[in-house]
Amino acid sequence: MWTRDVFAEALRIDLLHPQTFREYAAAPERLIERVRSIGPTTAVVIDEIQKLPSLLEVVHYLMNEGLTNQFILTGSSARKLRRGSVNLLGGRAVHRNMHPYMAIELGDAFNLDEQLLTGMVPIVVESADRDETMMAYNALYIREEVLAEGLLRSAESFTRFLEAISFSHGAVLNISNVARDCQVQRKTVENYIEILEDLMLAYRVPVFSKGTKRVLSTHPKFYFFDVSIFRANRPTGPLTDSFDVEGAALEGLIAQHLRAYCDLSGDDRKLYYWRTKTQLEVDFIVYGPSTFEAIEVKNSTRIRPEDLRGLTAFAADYPECTCTILYRGTEELVRNNIRIVPVDSWLRTLSP
Repeated sequence: MWTRDVFAEALRIDLLHPQTFREYAAAPERLIERVRSIGPTTAVVIDEIQKLPSLLEVVHYLMNEGLTNQFILTGSSARKLRRGSVNLLGGRAVHRNMHPYMAIELGDAFNLDEQLLTGMVPIVVESADRDETMMAYNALYIREEVLAEGLLRSAESFTRFLEAISFSHGAVLNISNVARDCQVQRKTVENYIEILEDLMLAYRVPVFSKGTKRVLSTHPKFYFFDVSIFRANRPTGPLTDSFDVEGAALEGLIAQHLRAYCDLSGDDRKLYYWRTKTQLEVDFIVYGPSTFEAIEVKNSTRIRPEDLRGLTAFAADYPECTCTILYRGTEELVRNNIRIVPVDSWLRTLSP
């Protein structure tokens, strides 16, 4: 979607197209002929480059030939590139992550309640039927990206895993518990999580431990990369606590915004969380060369004194940080040097 808008006149090679894939798989050097036939200022977009890593060698060759064409290589999986002996164009390529929409990009079209149900992935947001597209998107990833690439043997066990891991969204990751819930070995779960990360469908947030004065948790927190993946895989029924599900969705929505915020700010700030062995916790820590923020998320319209405990303890250890609570209320307040901000307005103004 982005490359068609920004590079509308580019030579486009879509490796999802069966015939195009067969042609370049049989003769990767065909790319040399195609590029030499276009103007020196025409960009070249190769979509789903991970499906044919041999093309990277050809791109490298064309760069060494001194051609001035710009190459834009996109992909939805890093597994083959990371695990194979692949030419990654070291020193010649700039790496960029494409995130789901941020609220500030949608402007007036952003609706917190709607986005908590269907997420921020462009193909879902732009759809006329967001619920149906969200479910199809999730199913297609399992079938096309995971099964088609031969990344696992059993689709049934992986589907059980997706359901089990959905309960860890926004929570401290306990791999042994997940393995027990989906009835597979711990090592199998570790492999499944790596598959999700390589397909850029999930990520882990580590514990903030710089200059620590307390005994901290050692396990990371787990998040799907977008609320839509969480919603599509989280089972619901008459006994489901909808408040807990919405709370996990809200925390995930904040997480994906902060992840994009850190990545797009371009100053090496990183996303963490903080949790002590005595169960004091802060949902998110943003730490960088000139940034130190602690953020707690509450899916409630009122802030109780006990809601401040984690931030108060963190601020006592790190007085340099800025502390904020995001909640579902409408008033902006300051309590004990902690900003209390409506989550809707905070999301709408968060900008890298």
